Amino acid sequence: MRIAILTSGILPIPAVQGGAVENLVDFYLEYNKHYHIHDITVYSVWNEKVKSHPALSASVNHYQYIDTSSIWARIKRFIYSVFHKNEYYNYFIEYFFEEAYKDIRKKQYDCIILENRPGYAYKLVKRGYNNIVLHLHNDLLNNETPYHQDVFNSLSLILTVSDYIKNRVSTIEPSNKIHTIHNGIDLSRFAKKENSPINREKLGLTNNDFVMVYSGRINKDKGVEELIDAMLLLQNIKSIKLLIIGSTFFGNAANEDDFVRSLKEKSQPVKHRIIFTGFVPYHQMPDYIQLADIAIIPSIWDDPFPTTILEAQAMGLPIITTNRGGITEEVGKENALIVSTGADFSLRLADAIQLLYNDPQKRNKMSKESLQHSKYYDKNRFAKDFFNTLKDIKP
Repeated sequence: MRIAILTSGILPIPAVQGGAVENLVDFYLEYNKHYHIHDITVYSVWNEKVKSHPALSASVNHYQYIDTSSIWARIKRFIYSVFHKNEYYNYFIEYFFEEAYKDIRKKQYDCIILENRPGYAYKLVKRGYNNIVLHLHNDLLNNETPYHQDVFNSLSLILTVSDYIKNRVSTIEPSNKIHTIHNGIDLSRFAKKENSPINREKLGLTNNDFVMVYSGRINKDKGVEELIDAMLLLQNIKSIKLLIIGSTFFGNAANEDDFVRSLKEKSQPVKHRIIFTGFVPYHQMPDYIQLADIAIIPSIWDDPFPTTILEAQAMGLPIITTNRGGITEEVGKENALIVSTGADFSLRLADAIQLLYNDPQKRNKMSKESLQHSKYYDKNRFAKDFFNTLKDIKP
């Protein structure tokens, strides 16, 4: 088939600025490059870093870039915003869609795949398009979202990253056109290596420290504040250290918002035991994660399917996490302690941390289970499942 991929319009493909959605797109494009399954054109925002990326050499994958950041593009975006108010998304995203559509309408595609943008379907179906597939990563289509029935009816397939998201879409109506395709990661990348450029000593850690790692964006929903509260409850155990990897947004190495500053202020009583790394490029993540004894993903929102859990599992780490969203679909009871959120959440986190701190045998067993559990979440299995599901589309 000839397929168009409409990305979110925020981060570029290839994923030179990171992004969970963007990395997944890279995975299935890489699979397509190897197996020549479809002829695919990806519509992405432009970024200078993509210029020399090897992915652009693929004969079956084509990249169509939309300029959204130059001065001229910003002027055009502003003009667009003046004349197009109250659309499905904000003017930035709508402008990206309309610029991509100028090229799409000139070509004949058998299928259009929307990456996490159900509102695009609402516009495309009005313009006579069918065979529209939504790859849904977040809770963006349910019985409370705008025009939900119209959007749902316009879609031929809905591919969700977890059963949690599938069930949310099913609040509109149950349907056999909704399929769960669990995410994958590059397992070869997330494997421990002997000669890493990053070691504990460089970060002020010792081999006797019990190191916990949190990785991901830092915002209120991710439970990082509650994790710091748990550290304060455990401040008498001097060897417990916390490595917080991430920033407020992908690719944002320098900026620090009020929330991050408030976390650093709160952590002052244990400031020598909490390390904020800031943004770490994706290719360096394994070097940091492998320094840890356990991983903590303390989401207090309904996290759809965080890949940070998959990455920690692949590195053989025991997991402490929560029962929110699709998280429980990623882990097993053998490799994870699942903590309920709500009142006294930080206390329960502290108890789980202390349990693993005091039981190296349990940690060792959980580590082996994490490695075993991670094998299913290979990027090639994800890509294969993704393309197999598209066989339901009839050009």
